[in-house]
Amino acid sequence: MQNPRSQRTEQRRAQREPGAVPGQPNGKGSWQRGRWMVLLIALVCAAPVIASYFTYYVIKPKGGTTSYGTLIDPQRPIPDSFVVTGEDGKPMKLASLRGRWLMISVDSSACDKACVTKLYFMRQVRATQAGERERIVNVFLRTDAGKVPDVVDSAYKDTEMLIADPKDVAAWLPAADGTQIADHIYMVDPNGNLMMRFPKDPDPSKIKGDVTKLLKYSSIG
Repeated sequence: MQNPRSQRTEQRRAQREPGAVPGQPNGKGSWQRGRWMVLLIALVCAAPVIASYFTYYVIKPKGGTTSYGTLIDPQRPIPDSFVVTGEDGKPMKLASLRGRWLMISVDSSACDKACVTKLYFMRQVRATQAGERERIVNVFLRTDAGKVPDVVDSAYKDTEMLIADPKDVAAWLPAADGTQIADHIYMVDPNGNLMMRFPKDPDPSKIKGDVTKLLKYSSIG
């Protein structure tokens, strides 16, 4: 309970300062501190959004590139109708993998040397992310229902090997001029948006650099 002396002091201050309200901060300095506190709280709440914008726009290539991969602009969300066959033989929506970063390669189930090289690069890039690697899922979209060679299947147990309709793949994944979809490795963000494509015959160390940036500056996934 406020003592009588303090109460009288507040009343006298209120009389001297028109518009002052007893029990509320008085003076320009108090209100400025209050505004700064509100601004600080707003910045803290906005930090994840700011980080995401940094991820997508700071590394966006303009003239002299600062990223190795090509940014897909506008981003292409995984179509809700895109259904694949899981390793258990059951259908599933590709969009069900949302929540983590997806590194995607497309090829036939036979998986020739070029196919294996891409899977190897993807595995190594994921492994080099150390404690962040669980934020990435490697996906091999197979364009037929043939058998994956045992040596490939056993070497890439951490890769999701899913059967996809080639028409659905072609409608979603863009290839660079003079290349095919199977020439590339693609990145999909945790919101399910296709956002980056790596070139044919890529340099895995440069892929690693881009992936490290994406994980570092994004709070999602």
